Amino acid sequence: MISARSRGLMAAKMLMKGTAARMGVMKRVSLVFKAKANKALDKMEDPRETLDYSYQRQLELLTKVRRGVADVATSRKRVELQMNQLQQQSNKLEDQARKALGMGREDLARGALERKASAQGQLNDLQVQYAQLQGEEEKLTVASQRLQAKVDAFRTRKETIKATYTAAEAQTRINEAFTGISEEMGDVGMAIQRAEDKTAQMQARAGAIDELMASGALDDAVGGSQRDDIQTELDMMSAGSDVERELSRLKGEITTGAPKQLEGGANGSSQEAQAGPGQATQAQGTQAQGTQYAPPSQQAQPASIPASDRPAEPQDGEPA
Repeated sequence: MISARSRGLMAAKMLMKGTAARMGVMKRVSLVFKAKANKALDKMEDPRETLDYSYQRQLELLTKVRRGVADVATSRKRVELQMNQLQQQSNKLEDQARKALGMGREDLARGALERKASAQGQLNDLQVQYAQLQGEEEKLTVASQRLQAKVDAFRTRKETIKATYTAAEAQTRINEAFTGISEEMGDVGMAIQRAEDKTAQMQARAGAIDELMASGALDDAVGGSQRDDIQTELDMMSAGSDVERELSRLKGEITTGAPKQLEGGANGSSQEAQAGPGQATQAQGTQAQGTQYAPPSQQAQPASIPASDRPAEPQDGEPA
């Protein structure tokens, strides 16, 4: 049998394991939460705003240092005034002691000198305090000057970093806009793509409806008259016959015009052959001279008449 002690140890071990498991889960949840929060904060963080906040904090610190310098200077001034009062009081008591001795009042002189000694002790303490305040004031003044120089340098660097970051951000946005990988341009590109797809779909639909109406598959409901399939077929055949008739007419014109051109060329050759030698020479000269102008006084020589067709010349003694 298992003793009560063994059972207690086993229960304690199981409890420790359960506690360790819960602690492991809690640590993991905490780690995931921290990672998510860090990522979200990193995404929301703007370096320019962070630099401005840091510069503001440094200005506040510089203001506190300057205020501290002013407070120390005020305390030093108050101590200086007290020292002047004690010095005046000490001088006055010394004069009183001297007058009392002159009058033979040694007791009054002793009392005045005792007050003078007390005032002199206070004056010495104030002098020590004045020296300490003066040293603190000098230290704070030097620290204020150093901090002012650091703040000025940080402000210059801050503005430089902000300008560089702004320029880089603008360049990134421009490049993303050119390449179309930004969210805004991506949305615009998708909108344009959807518009083009819808336009192409509407054009295809319109073309399909026109084809169906042309083929007679759809009727024109606005016109009020239904399209007849037989009439459509007859119109198509008539259009085809008109095209064939026009083609035949053109072929006939071409066939008729060819013999006329051949006949005109033959007549021109025969006339050229019957022309006189002078006219042929003139034609050759005209062709050689190009497009020179021929004067109107020069007329073409008459064509030569064959001897058989010429009239007979009258003989001597015969009437003409």
